[in-house]
Amino acid sequence: MTIMQTAPAIGERTTLQGAGRLYAVLGGLYLAQGIPTYLLLVALPPLMRESGASRTAIGLFSLLMLPLVLKFAIAPLVDRWALWPNLGHRRGWVVPTQLLVSAGIASMALFEPDQAGALFAIGICITLLSSVQDIATDGYAVRHLTGRTRPVGNAVQAGSVALGVIVGGTLTLVLFHKIGWQPTILLVAGLSLLPLVAAIWMQDRVEQSPDGTPPKQASRKRASLIGFFRRPNAWMILAFALTYRASEGLVRGMEGAYLVDSKVPTAWIGYLSGAAAATAGLLGAVIAALIIRKAGLTATLILLGGLRSLCFLAFTLNAFGIWPGVAVAMSASAAQTLIRYMELVAIYSFFMASSSDDQPGTDFTILSCAELVVYLIGTSIAGYLADQFGYATLFSSATVISVLGIGVSAWMLERIKARPTPALSGA
Repeated sequence: MTIMQTAPAIGERTTLQGAGRLYAVLGGLYLAQGIPTYLLLVALPPLMRESGASRTAIGLFSLLMLPLVLKFAIAPLVDRWALWPNLGHRRGWVVPTQLLVSAGIASMALFEPDQAGALFAIGICITLLSSVQDIATDGYAVRHLTGRTRPVGNAVQAGSVALGVIVGGTLTLVLFHKIGWQPTILLVAGLSLLPLVAAIWMQDRVEQSPDGTPPKQASRKRASLIGFFRRPNAWMILAFALTYRASEGLVRGMEGAYLVDSKVPTAWIGYLSGAAAATAGLLGAVIAALIIRKAGLTATLILLGGLRSLCFLAFTLNAFGIWPGVAVAMSASAAQTLIRYMELVAIYSFFMASSSDDQPGTDFTILSCAELVVYLIGTSIAGYLADQFGYATLFSSATVISVLGIGVSAWMLERIKARPTPALSGA
């Protein structure tokens, strides 16, 4: 079986009859993660600044991303043991961590939005807990999604991220100016608990081996980081994760600044990054699932990479003055947002198809962290490159890197398909 094929059935693999319930569970679990993430990273910085917090203090909140980048280090522990065994393996992690996350959000109401130190300490605790929950949720998704249900399942995942933008980000900003800080935070804390209802429908009592028999406890304790690299095609798959979106951070890091410098009204930029982005996320997730079903995962990844490169080219031509106008810049930004959510569906489908059944959370986390690290490096250096060489050079460089990356990615995908493996399924 190749990496792009369906992994062997395991555990309580969902049937078509139970697919709707599985999608509802995944939607709830991923929304539960999205709300605190976008509260901390999208809504909180402007609220803090408006309340008088220093820019230096607000800038340090980018460090809240560290648990999301480093969570691969603890992923094997989540795959090996359950925090609350009576609830099941994955659910035994999801329920207690989400309860603590919601309590953490509520505790923010004890402080004012300009008390950066206290809010940062709470934020670190929340992101640590959310990272653990994310590992458990991803492991659950890998074990229960099949080749047939994976495109829709990953579309639900991306759509839940988009809803997280609305609830944790946009709604928080709106409520703050209507009802104040403390009522807003307490309401968001309550809303973050609602998706936890989905855990009731998690089929997570017994994890079985491919032949349908319960695994030995010792076999479940084999999960490790080195275990990923011992699998066929592992290095090639990791290389794909590091290269496919390597160019995107360069553009995303300076996209907002470029729109401001292009005289796009800030209200329009807020709309693009808020409600319009969430709408594009929901729409893009559905479109991506349909394309994967129709054309296959490999063709979808290459197609979306090509469309992304065209968006970068539009930014380049606009920055050089060859294709001028605010409408061009805004259209490129909107199109890139749509494509980015479609890419998330495709790349998460690939990562899940590439993850083993004996340590699903670990394998998926390694790949998603690798992809995120490269993205963050790009966003970190984008400002320096723009200052030194200008927007036009930055965007043209990103376009070239994107095109080259798609070529390399296509070659790697063909190499993976040409080397039959157990689909990293633990064999």
